[in-house]
Amino acid sequence: MAQWDLLFSGATVFDGEGTPGRVEDVAVNSGVIVARGLNLPHDAAKKVIDAKGKWLLPGMLDIHTHLDLEVEVAPALDEVVRHGTTTVLVGNCSLGTCFGAQESEGQEPIVDCFTRVENIPKAVLRTCAKKMTWDNPEDYLAHFDTLNLGPNIAAFVPHSMLRIEVMGLEASISRAPTEVELQKMEAILEGAMKLGYLGLSTDGLPFHYLSNDPHTEKRIPTQFASFNELRRLLKVVRKYDRVWQTTPIIENRLKALFYFTLTSGRLFGKPLKTSALSAMEMTAAPKSAKLFLGVAKLLNSKLLDGRLHFQALGTNFRVWSDGIVSPLFEELSSTAELIALEYDDYEGRQRLMGNVEWVARFRKEWRHGRTGDDFASWKARRGLPDSLVIREPEKLIFDGAPCADWDGESFAQVMSRAQLFKSGDRSCARSDSEREAFDKIDIELRDDADFVLHMLRTYDKSFRFYADVANAENRSTLAFLLHENTLPGFNDSGAHITNMAFFDSNLMSLKLAKEQGEDVVAKVVKRLTKDPADIFGLDAGSLVLGARADMVLINPDALDNWQSDETRELVYRDIFEHEQMVNRPDGIVDTVYIAGEMVWDGVHGATDVLGKKPLGKYLRSADADVICEQTEAAA
Repeated sequence: MAQWDLLFSGATVFDGEGTPGRVEDVAVNSGVIVARGLNLPHDAAKKVIDAKGKWLLPGMLDIHTHLDLEVEVAPALDEVVRHGTTTVLVGNCSLGTCFGAQESEGQEPIVDCFTRVENIPKAVLRTCAKKMTWDNPEDYLAHFDTLNLGPNIAAFVPHSMLRIEVMGLEASISRAPTEVELQKMEAILEGAMKLGYLGLSTDGLPFHYLSNDPHTEKRIPTQFASFNELRRLLKVVRKYDRVWQTTPIIENRLKALFYFTLTSGRLFGKPLKTSALSAMEMTAAPKSAKLFLGVAKLLNSKLLDGRLHFQALGTNFRVWSDGIVSPLFEELSSTAELIALEYDDYEGRQRLMGNVEWVARFRKEWRHGRTGDDFASWKARRGLPDSLVIREPEKLIFDGAPCADWDGESFAQVMSRAQLFKSGDRSCARSDSEREAFDKIDIELRDDADFVLHMLRTYDKSFRFYADVANAENRSTLAFLLHENTLPGFNDSGAHITNMAFFDSNLMSLKLAKEQGEDVVAKVVKRLTKDPADIFGLDAGSLVLGARADMVLINPDALDNWQSDETRELVYRDIFEHEQMVNRPDGIVDTVYIAGEMVWDGVHGATDVLGKKPLGKYLRSADADVICEQTEAAA
């Protein structure tokens, strides 16, 4: 009689341990890897899978997602699974749902915090919030047992929501907590650590604003916390050897360095594992990643005994914008005002863009650091700009333009023809459509600030363009993936649903590795599986005997000619009743297995079991079960 459920025959196995790939057979029974070796008996398995010429990897981890909301309406998370990801981390950037919807006195914290920070429409957020039946971290974890989860999930305690839970939304953004409130936050956080949460997430990015009146000029609650508040809360995280997930305070480099010292064991008694955004070659500041990694090297030295790593994205950071609806423009005060208005408030945006004072401020901010004759321009030329917003017209590319002739062209190309047209050369228009579009320009086009202002006034949200914010052409991406002070697996899945699509980031990491040889593939597989699993204390990321059979078969030849930009697309998703950017490459992922069950077939798509039965589970941090046993014994 067959003793195994599955036998993968002749695969090149990269087991997550960093060892070179080797051809062997792998047997699975009852969702666990039970045998590995050459020429395992085929008649011992109920099903034999011919895996010759394919790579067999552990299911990969997505270490930075905002799938907290999507998992409630579509727990299969098929857009994630189709890329070979079998474990996702939620509760990042101080935002999450472990306290439920937290609605009171007309306030909607989920909507207020997520809308602008993660560019998720309010209607989508409200649909997800209606699914929330819990109001505490323990019931949040328990509710995962009621879902037909696709991938495994693990969560941080989000600091903004923790502050709201203890202080209320209004107080969390207007005053410091009392001693009693701080103690309550510490107690809630400690309880969550005992339950198996990953740690605490905070945020320091200066363009993360609330979205509901009267708070649209206020940042999210975590940014109102003092150093002392974070020190006290992170003492709890440090005690349980969990992780602090954060983003740097980029508007003040010295303050950011000061806060990052919280990782130091030398200064605070015990090292604190710290996972920060992010190591990328920024288009506006290409040297910034080297600065971040230099900080990590210093803090992780024997002198300071820290545990800081920066999350690395495995692909180019391409961001789409629908007119002003974009995370790109929150950093400028003038455009942030436009974004703060309700999504459908066309008249409000038109009034604001007709205001003389606003126009003057917009022009000043749009041209700041780009005039060539001031200190700001001098800094920008040296890779230290005051703003990371991509404003150079040659770097903004139409992709859904009001005139189809413009798609694939830069703002600079279209603007130069428009300037000629407005000066009297009507022959420069290449089509009737372009001529009609140029006739609509009713202002002088002195520069690109005027051109962008015209586009926003004339087309509002109905024109689309993109910019490569970082990792352009993936020139330095692999070097960051392999750096000792980074951690790959940052995909931002579930966020910015019309602006980004990095579901495929781990696959692009494999492509870049393959170009350098299979020894590098082995290293990158470990970086995408076992390394993050170890740092976050999760039972995942390995194909050793006894491991859960979360695994993916890859067709390596399909990586060769794949360009991820060509497989990104905007699709309508019924679960949101809204469009979303996705990335759906063909042929790379052959099959995906969770707990030994096939959930994705590269030819036919999702299998019958995905979303129809529980497959993944909530993964508690490694020592949580021991803590529970000790607590029960003491009781």
